[in-house]
Amino acid sequence: MITVKILDETAPLEAVILGIANDMGGVPEIERTYDPKSKEHILAGTFPKEADLIAEMDGVAKVLEKHGVKVYRPENIPNLNQIFARDISFVIQDKLVIPCVTPERKLESDGIEYVTEQVENVLLPDEHERMEGGDVMPWRDHIFVGYSREEDFKKYTVSRTNEAAVDYLSRNFPDHKVKAFELNKSDNDPRENALHLDCCFQPVGKDKAIIYKGGFKHEADVEYLINFFGADNVFEITKEEMYEMNSNFFSISPEVVISDGSFSRLNDQFRKWGLKVEEVNYRETAKMEGLLRCSTMPLRRRYE
Repeated sequence: MITVKILDETAPLEAVILGIANDMGGVPEIERTYDPKSKEHILAGTFPKEADLIAEMDGVAKVLEKHGVKVYRPENIPNLNQIFARDISFVIQDKLVIPCVTPERKLESDGIEYVTEQVENVLLPDEHERMEGGDVMPWRDHIFVGYSREEDFKKYTVSRTNEAAVDYLSRNFPDHKVKAFELNKSDNDPRENALHLDCCFQPVGKDKAIIYKGGFKHEADVEYLINFFGADNVFEITKEEMYEMNSNFFSISPEVVISDGSFSRLNDQFRKWGLKVEEVNYRETAKMEGLLRCSTMPLRRRYE
């Protein structure tokens, strides 16, 4: 059996699933893409090459293993994008949630079944309770959730988490405060689209946070987060930095974060906060509107 335990985003990491880029099936047909950034690169002829993606992800695996983390990889399913492991499952407390994702992505769950079948406590939301792990962020006694109300959920392909999912999390984790934020969505403009909550917000360290205000539909939600962490503990990124996926880093511990080496302003801020930054190259992966948090699914962090 595999023991799972996740209470927050930054406690020392012990085990994680890291996606794979093998046998992706080449450049997808544009009508089968899920996000505007992938569409942008397909049209420009700059969609990432599989070999480059494999190299980028192997670089992350080496960093994780250097820090003593047990790394699981999905079993390879030909002609399927299996990079973004976060969306198809996530852990809160000692429970593994396997959500109902878009029909096109359901096969991805088969690739990690050898891991999930070893977990004792598994939750299976119904098909109407739609969510992806990029929108779900446990933070101690809170669960932060990015979502879309029904009108936006029906309107936008990039709306992945609905109100029923927020209710589901509230019912199944009653000792948490589930705080949900409506996100701005666009199927056509990646600079106006917060695909998931982690594309515009993420905690880091012990009490800090990164935020892109424009990702949130309501100013009151931005104010809530700034008040929650404290204005001095919040670093605001720009629209262009959001587009480049700056908020989608990944914490190995409260003291160590993996970040793209091109994020110079963000990485400088991490260092000012006293964090060690493990810089990697994830530029090709970023072309699919996901990055380090999206491609990693923590199974267990260490709590004293």
